Amino acid sequence: MAYRKVHGAQGGALHTEELQATGLDLDWDMDKEEDLRETRPSMDRVQLQCAERQRPAGRSDPDPDPDPDLIEPIQSSVSASPHGRFERLQEDPDYISHFTRAPGKGQRRQGCLRLRYFLAGAGLFVLGLVIGRFAHGPGRQAASQPADTWDLLEELLRGITADKIQALHRSFTSLPDDSEGAKARYLYRQWAGLGLSDVQLTNHSVLLSLPGTGPNTITDRSTHQCFLANGAACEQRGRSPAPDQWYSYVAYSAAGTLEAEVVDVQYGSKDDLMKICSTNNVTNQIALLKLGQAPLLYKLSLLSELGFGGALLYVDPCDVTADQSVLHQTFGVTLNSEGDPSTPGHPSIAGSSRLERGSLTSLLVQPISASLARRLLSLPPLVPDPSGPCTPLAPPSSSERKKITLRIGTRSVYKTVFNVVGYLRGRKNPDRYVLVGSRHDSGQGGGSSAIMTQLISTVTEQTKRGWAPDRTTVFCSWGGSALGNIGSYEWGEENRVVLESSAVAYVSLHSPVRGTESLRSTASPSLLQLTSDIQRRQLLSCIRGGHCPGPNVSSLQFPGDVSFFANQLAVPTVEFAFEQTKAEEKTSFLSEAQFPVESPQTLDPLFKFHETIAKLTAEAVLRLVNDPVLPFYPLDIALDVQSKLRGDSQTPASLLASASSLRDSAAFLQSESMRPANDPKERDPSHVRMLNDVLRDLEKSFVVPHAPPGVYRNLLYSLPGKTAKFSILRFPQEPLGPCPGTQASLAHNSVAEAALQNPVWNQELFQRPSSNYSLSLILDAVNSAEKLVRFGLALFENYPDNTK
Repeated sequence: MAYRKVHGAQGGALHTEELQATGLDLDWDMDKEEDLRETRPSMDRVQLQCAERQRPAGRSDPDPDPDPDLIEPIQSSVSASPHGRFERLQEDPDYISHFTRAPGKGQRRQGCLRLRYFLAGAGLFVLGLVIGRFAHGPGRQAASQPADTWDLLEELLRGITADKIQALHRSFTSLPDDSEGAKARYLYRQWAGLGLSDVQLTNHSVLLSLPGTGPNTITDRSTHQCFLANGAACEQRGRSPAPDQWYSYVAYSAAGTLEAEVVDVQYGSKDDLMKICSTNNVTNQIALLKLGQAPLLYKLSLLSELGFGGALLYVDPCDVTADQSVLHQTFGVTLNSEGDPSTPGHPSIAGSSRLERGSLTSLLVQPISASLARRLLSLPPLVPDPSGPCTPLAPPSSSERKKITLRIGTRSVYKTVFNVVGYLRGRKNPDRYVLVGSRHDSGQGGGSSAIMTQLISTVTEQTKRGWAPDRTTVFCSWGGSALGNIGSYEWGEENRVVLESSAVAYVSLHSPVRGTESLRSTASPSLLQLTSDIQRRQLLSCIRGGHCPGPNVSSLQFPGDVSFFANQLAVPTVEFAFEQTKAEEKTSFLSEAQFPVESPQTLDPLFKFHETIAKLTAEAVLRLVNDPVLPFYPLDIALDVQSKLRGDSQTPASLLASASSLRDSAAFLQSESMRPANDPKERDPSHVRMLNDVLRDLEKSFVVPHAPPGVYRNLLYSLPGKTAKFSILRFPQEPLGPCPGTQASLAHNSVAEAALQNPVWNQELFQRPSSNYSLSLILDAVNSAEKLVRFGLALFENYPDNTK
């Protein structure tokens, strides 16, 4: 049971004796209490108006002690929601009993007289405080601390405005030097000036894959026509083409020239490829591949395994909106998502050993526009018909394959990337980090950096008034994000030892506004409930006024700097972002294509969407750094595991039983009624800290050693699809094997030889674990998670009573 603080109910302020919860004898006489209720029904819930304090001088009669028989228990509410949790742990630890009593007639005059003495003493005390305040001068004035988290949140949200974010963005994008280093140094000075206790500017020398001196080209051998990636003729190069025409390329693709036939493989699924292999020899051929339905790295791994020599990537217009401008758009892609490829697994610092490799695949990979794909498929030019159905691109049944020459001039160079990291030290748990990450390396970096700086400005304004977070907040701005999350990975690998024990959560601002049609929130299962609550509250005042979208929250894996923290550290993550409305499955992987983006001021000229993202992020950060018990929900993890296993006939009974047991244990851990809220051990900082560590580490159980290319190692993040399923079970894990007729020429295929020798792809492509092995990994993860949950339950069981 819990006890409320007593407040004055009538006339004036009520003052009670301060009672320690551990010193009260809570076993009252129930019969006596019933008698009291019958004899004094009118006084059942009357609060004392003249509670006794310390006796005034000169009084000889003893003050009556509070009668424990009249202490009134306040029953705490029990949440009916499955998301109910440790709310009572977060109450004020200094409980004061709320009790009722009926003073005798002979004591009333005495109590009022004591009240007069008390008021006189209080007046003298206040007068002394006023004199002392002015005597010490304004420079010694103590700053007032905000009353509670909700008051502080209101202050933070009032300090975040669209005008401020727009001004910060304008300042950031108007720098005379547009290099990444100049941007990082600008942010370093700005953050330090805002009052962060420690701001660091770090740099790493990393291997980057950049376009060549000229654009990549595709030449039709039958007509000798040369085309750029967007379908324009190569002869137009002298007319100052747009950068996306010149430098549309795939980072970390193999470079060189390949002359071969174009083979349409549609989306590159296993069924598509095996159908083609059954009738064709695809060794050293060039695949024409649509983006969508599966991760690009996974599909390229299949092409490499089957002996293809190159791949042309495009987006089918039927997979996007009715806007036909995509026909002539090209895009960029990176095959790297895990930092500097020359130093896999360790940071790029002075003295590090490096692998001498400029590509992550043996394939020559090039993105092209849909209009060029139509030409290579021997299809007539598209006649726009907005009212008619969209026909997916496919070659005519009677057409012959085009033979082309693909030239790719990608070059590899070592360059320096910069990170800016600022710390706001926590007061109670300074060794626990909540990380907030943005980027400053591309066109998206302006809006991301402006939101981050606005958050820092608003938070440090509160610290100047005396507030400090319970946990340390680490603000990060990453460099090298566009080419594979390089800055975040290198900094994370360099600080891995500290982060593995200190990192609590990661809040992402990787790409906050990339459209204006829908708000998408992505979070790991631990943070789904918190994310939904925040989005629901903030959207009560909608941007468009009146048409509020419902919560759109999922645990889908998403690209960006969150990768290191989700895959390597396995800490809970969350990101809020506005984007264009997308369809279900076919377009779910189109975010891998980096189309030329509109500037933040073009997408959001009033910066209202940026303001919304900033406020959503501010609330998430505040809850993560300030809540005594971390707002993580273990039951949501267990429910997510069961959802992914439901309906799969291949799931063994032992795995289903383990998932059910995990749910029961997680529900008990999360239950409000698991422990009495007035137990002093629960309010003990060491026990709450241990409980928080259990909640934080729960996701670490679900990180597997290997996963298919393009799939998160953290099993809790899923890939888009019509049904929920573990990602490592959605795609075939067994090797496809070479196509008929391919094995004989495999030894002479330089492309296949390079793939076999690739240290990254060899492990995951040609030695894939079986489906049974994948199920075993999931079973181990579930059992490990339940062990940790049971450890969390044991923290508060059978502890010796130290209060006596």
